[in-house]
Amino acid sequence: MNSAVKLMLVDDHPLVRDGLRVRLETVTGFTVIAEAEDAASALAAMQRSQPDVVLMDIAMRGTSGIDLVRQFHEQYPQVQVIMLTMHDQPQYVVEAFRHGARGYVLKDSPAQEIVAAVHAVMAGRRYYSAGVADALAAGATPAPLLTQREQEVLKLIADGLSSKEIASRLDLSVRTVETHRLNIKRKCELEGSSALIKFAVERKLTGA
Repeated sequence: MNSAVKLMLVDDHPLVRDGLRVRLETVTGFTVIAEAEDAASALAAMQRSQPDVVLMDIAMRGTSGIDLVRQFHEQYPQVQVIMLTMHDQPQYVVEAFRHGARGYVLKDSPAQEIVAAVHAVMAGRRYYSAGVADALAAGATPAPLLTQREQEVLKLIADGLSSKEIASRLDLSVRTVETHRLNIKRKCELEGSSALIKFAVERKLTGA
C-alpha cells in the first residue's frame, strides 16, 4: 500500500480502544485517526475524519453496531467496516454483512487476524475470522442438490444482491430469479428471506 491506511475505532470500552490503538499503530502503514464510543460520536468522527477502515463492536450503548454499519454503508459507501466483536452467532454475521460490513473478526482472535482483515478489505475482499467460519460450519445446513443456476443465484444472495441486481448480473428476468429463490428455499426447507440469506452466507463461508 502506497499511503497509510486510516483507521477509526468504535467501541464503548476505553480500555479496548486503547489496546487496539497501541497494537495497530505498531503496524507499518496503519494510523488510527479517530475513536468513538457510541453511534452519535462515531457519525460525527466519520464526518470529520473520513477513515479508510472502521473497526467496530456490535454491542454499544444506544444504537447497535449492526444498525450503525447500515448508516455508514448508506452515507459513506467507500469506507470499509470490520466488525470486531465477541458475538460469533451466525445471525449476527449474516446481519452485519447484509447491512454492509466487509469483515467480521472475533475479539479473542490473534492481533495478526485484525491486520489481515484490514489488508483484505482494503484489497476489495471480505474477511471472516477463523472462529466465525468454525461457528457457522458447526450449525450449517447440509447441502442439498442445487442446479448450477441455483448455485449462482445463491452465491449472489450471499454477496447481498437483490433479485433485481441478480437478474441484471445473470441476464435473467426478475421473475426467473424469484423462481430460483423459491426453488432453493423449497429444496433447503427454508422459511422466509432471512433464512435464505443466512443459508447463503453459511454456504459461502464454509465453502460448501
